[in-house]
Amino acid sequence: MKKYSRSVLITIFICMFAVTACTDSPSSSSPSDGAQQASGGTLIIGTESEYDQLDPHRGQGWVTMRVNHQIYESLVEEDLSKDSQAAPVPALKPALATKWEVSPDGKTYTFTLRENVKFHDGTPFDAAAVEFNVRRLTDESFQYYDKIAASKTFRTWRFYDSVKVIDPQTIDITLKEPFSTFPRMLAQINSFQIISPEAVKKYGNDGLGEHPSGTGPFKFSTRVRGEKVELVRNEEYWGEKAKLDKVIFRPLPDPAARVTALQNGEVDVIAVPPPDSLEGLKKRGFQVVSGLPPHVWYIVFNFTNPIMQKKEVRQAINYAINREGIANELLKGTAKPAYTIQSRGHEAFDPNKKWYEYDPEKAKQLLAQAGLPDGFETTFMTSIDGSGQLLPLPMAEWIQRDLAKVGIKLKIQTSEWIQYVNNFTNGMPPEVGMNQFSSGRTAPYFLAMVAHSAFKAPGGFNSGQYVNKEADQLMDMATHAINPDEAIKYWKQAEEMIMEDAAFAPIVNDTAPYVVSPNVKGFISPSEEWYDLVQVSIHN
Repeated sequence: MKKYSRSVLITIFICMFAVTACTDSPSSSSPSDGAQQASGGTLIIGTESEYDQLDPHRGQGWVTMRVNHQIYESLVEEDLSKDSQAAPVPALKPALATKWEVSPDGKTYTFTLRENVKFHDGTPFDAAAVEFNVRRLTDESFQYYDKIAASKTFRTWRFYDSVKVIDPQTIDITLKEPFSTFPRMLAQINSFQIISPEAVKKYGNDGLGEHPSGTGPFKFSTRVRGEKVELVRNEEYWGEKAKLDKVIFRPLPDPAARVTALQNGEVDVIAVPPPDSLEGLKKRGFQVVSGLPPHVWYIVFNFTNPIMQKKEVRQAINYAINREGIANELLKGTAKPAYTIQSRGHEAFDPNKKWYEYDPEKAKQLLAQAGLPDGFETTFMTSIDGSGQLLPLPMAEWIQRDLAKVGIKLKIQTSEWIQYVNNFTNGMPPEVGMNQFSSGRTAPYFLAMVAHSAFKAPGGFNSGQYVNKEADQLMDMATHAINPDEAIKYWKQAEEMIMEDAAFAPIVNDTAPYVVSPNVKGFISPSEEWYDLVQVSIHN
């Protein structure tokens, strides 16, 4: 099959994603502060919730994905060695594939695989292992097909047609239609991190999460649910080996408990620090590391609810919420007001576009136009913790107060994160008016993931079951466009239509602050919701 030249490939891959040229050598990076590195030691990270399955195709939520990212790798990965200012959109780089090419029709991707790579269980990585992983997620006739994993990853494989092993180090993946975002989607967590086929054969699809085996720089050691996940350095790693001997992830859902653990030296890094704690922690010598991840915390309106089917009601709720107050007063500047459902981190995102700035009087007018001058009552479903969730209950209570000012009475219904995230894709019962979520991708395809009718609940991120055929058509045109400028034009048109329709109420974009002990060097918060730990070291 005729292939594009390298220069044409770079043009295609740079599309919306700032992709760098592929090379055969693994990339390396120096720590952000340039300090001399120490080797060894244990890094303990306090996280905002418990972890889901350590199966990268099944595990949900960024908290879990940050653990899985250290264990597993994909064919293509994002370069997370730079912070958000240096790399607002992380470049793609070779991982388990040393290079990739795409056919002239944009449908067939040929991956040249890295040699002499082994899974943590000692079995070899090769084209047969990649084929096994593809079929696990796509082929219902395959002995090891995993219906649960397929349901979690189908956004990446929506246009999949076939897979073909060319030789032990070469594999073709063919799509039914061009999908220029495909390489970027492969690099996303919970899309196509490669698992050991022998681990699945030994433990089964249900058992892999308890016996994870990937090719990454850290290997699974132990897990005590509710207490810790422990990883150790992979001494057989094909690339630059980690400086740390061990990483321990500790679930600490209570924000105050995370701060206490950090101050007492029980953990070295904490995620989602209470906003009120930051200045005090800085004064005590702790580092605050933040970035601009592709994050949006947003309300999803339930289109099976009769009241929420009225556009004026959805627009009224958007106008009634004081996003500036939530970002600056409640979250103390650790988040920015969000005025569009699109997440940051790609070229189709326009930070200057603002829909529905705070206007409670406008909200009251719209409710009157909807025939609800005295307001109404409804239920708002929210988590109490979770990855990217910030302070979900205080945020829900702030929204409850804002909506009460225009006559809308909210009943808040809560659940813990793992239950909440697994229920989110089931949709909402008709008596519930809205729920909330936090997500985002470094590709404009995120808009389709949350708003396209193909992804509506049950089963997809479109939890509110929003359907707009014109928007669907625009998103399809953007998805299949090979010309990057044309794709961006369609994504922006679809975004404008969806926001005018008020299908969602975006609230804030997180800056993802982490608080890091002074003896930790090289911890970087990139423009992504997960991070690399290879360059991190402990200086005692």
